[in-house]
Amino acid sequence: MAGHSDNDLALPEFDAPVKVAIVIAPYYKAIAKAQIAAATAVLEQAGVAHEVIEVPGSLEIVPAITLANRLSNFDGYVALGCVIRGATSHYDVVVNESARGLTMLGLQGVAIGNGIITVETVEQAEERADAGRLNTAGGAAEAALHLIALTRRWGRKEKGVGFVPGSYRIAGSGEGPATA
Repeated sequence: MAGHSDNDLALPEFDAPVKVAIVIAPYYKAIAKAQIAAATAVLEQAGVAHEVIEVPGSLEIVPAITLANRLSNFDGYVALGCVIRGATSHYDVVVNESARGLTMLGLQGVAIGNGIITVETVEQAEERADAGRLNTAGGAAEAALHLIALTRRWGRKEKGVGFVPGSYRIAGSGEGPATA
């Protein structure tokens, strides 16, 4: 994940405007505030327009991105939230399903940086939300920008799946009965 290494990969530059949605589940208010600040700082450094979209919980991040991707004009997304392990298995469900959903969207060509913090304690969450330390949200914003740059580099051609529409002859000649 971006933001967790000594990678000196420069932010991409764009020749046309870029618009990014920061989709956040602000369950832990202080953590969410730090995440938004870190992601926003990276996007502003790159000169990218952005909008913050709040959803109730981390499981709603994927449906919100899916809707925005289908119904709006965002070039990419930064998924932010914080899931801290509790006494039940709910943590595992939220962590696994949100990650799976974001991965599935990414495999469909949606440019997403995953900055959902998954930790055992509040202290670990604070460390990952801090832009001066691990900066998970800033790294997620960087990842989204690099994926947007790849999308633009390779073009926005829509590729169909399966057969290409056209005229096909299954058997026989074009003359005679058309039914079997």
